[in-house]
Amino acid sequence: MFAVESPKLVTKDQWDHFDKEGYVVLEEEQVLTSENTDLLLQRIDDIMLGKAELDYNKLMMQLDSETGRYEDIGEQSLGHKGSTLGYRKIQNLEHDDLFAAYLKHPVFEDACHRMYGLQNDISAFRVMFFNKPAGKGTNLPWHQDRWQHLDKDPLLTVYTALDPAGLINGCVQVIPKSHKKGVINREHHSSFLTEGQINDHCPASEIVNLELKKGQVALLHNWTIHRSGVNNSKDMARRAFSVNYMHGDTRIVKEDVYKQNLEESKSTGYAEGSDYFPIIFTSK
Repeated sequence: MFAVESPKLVTKDQWDHFDKEGYVVLEEEQVLTSENTDLLLQRIDDIMLGKAELDYNKLMMQLDSETGRYEDIGEQSLGHKGSTLGYRKIQNLEHDDLFAAYLKHPVFEDACHRMYGLQNDISAFRVMFFNKPAGKGTNLPWHQDRWQHLDKDPLLTVYTALDPAGLINGCVQVIPKSHKKGVINREHHSSFLTEGQINDHCPASEIVNLELKKGQVALLHNWTIHRSGVNNSKDMARRAFSVNYMHGDTRIVKEDVYKQNLEESKSTGYAEGSDYFPIIFTSK
C-alpha cells in the first residue's frame, strides 16, 4: 500500500536543513497521499473505539488528562481502556498491519540508513500515536527524546501529522540548532529540562512552530528541544504518528533504571511494553 516505485527521497537541501537546524519539514505528499492519510486516520480511530481486529493486550494505551496538566495524564499500561477518542498516546503500533506497513516506507528506510549507515539494522522505539482531542490535550514540557536506560541514543524521529497542526491545536514547537548542544539534562530519565535549563535554552524569540498540513512529515533529531501545548480548537483534533528509529544494536543497558522509572512514574515515565525493539529495516 505504501510502496512507491520512485519515492521522493529526502533531498540534499532538506538534509542540509536537518543537519543545521535539527529538524526538517518534508514537502506536502512527499511521503503520504491524502487517501493514505485517511486510511491511517480511520484505522487509529477504529483502534481507539475498540473496533480494530488486533491484540489490544500488546498495545500501550494511555488516556488523556481532563485538566491539561502533564502530571494528571492516565497510566501508561497495556490494554484497551474503553471506547473513546480521548486517548493521549497509543504505543506498540507495529502490531497493527497498516501502521507496520507505513513504518517501512522507502523514504524512512533511506533516511534511517543515512543516519545510521547501510551496514546496520534499524530498529524502532516507541511506535506511537499522539492525540490532542479538540478542546483538550495536555501540555508536554520542553524535553529531548533521550532515555537513560538505552546504551545508544536514538537520533532520528519521524513525525507524521495526521491532522493539520498549528498553534491553535497544539502543534509541536522546537528550538532550532539545539541538537548541537548535546544532551542537556542527563539526570532526568527522559531528558525533561529543568526550569533553569528552560530559561537558558528556550527563549521565546527562538521558538519555531512546526505547522504541518494533513499527512505532512517532519524529521527531527532526537536531541532537538521540543514541546507542545493544549488543543484550543473547538472542532479539530491534533492526531499524529511518531516513531523513533535507532541503531539495530541498541539494548537496555540499565535494567534497574528502566524498572525503577516504570514503577515510580507510570504516567510520565517509561511505558509498559517499551522494553523490546522490533527490527524495521535490515542492513544492506
